[in-house]
Amino acid sequence: QYLEEADRLADNIIVIDGGRVIAEGTPTELKARLGSTVIEVGFGDERAASRASGVIAAFGVRSPRQTGRVVQLEVVDGARTLVQALRALDGDGLDPLEISVREPSLDDVFLALTGRPAEADETDSLSIDDSNRGAA
Repeated sequence: QYLEEADRLADNIIVIDGGRVIAEGTPTELKARLGSTVIEVGFGDERAASRASGVIAAFGVRSPRQTGRVVQLEVVDGARTLVQALRALDGDGLDPLEISVREPSLDDVFLALTGRPAEADETDSLSIDDSNRGAA
């Protein structure tokens, strides 16, 4: 919720990792740096998701992330890559139960920059600068 609010309200965001500033920009700029669409594919169980992760890994700009029975993959050419990935899954006998395609969020940006979700470590953070906004 914090990152969703930052995405809507912040003029500038600073990403801090291990006490060092590793990125800074507007929410749009930070998400554009990621440069990818996120495909999420859900399966009936974690084992199928794990197999699927290996099958679709070659289609992503970085390794897929698996959370339970859901695999997330960041891709450049969203629609075309989605079709190719689904064909590969079908060819391997894997049937997704759910599929979604979305543009990257600040959660995705933080994960790509630090290698872990934003909630994983309270010592690292996003700093929000809204000093350019009028008084509320």
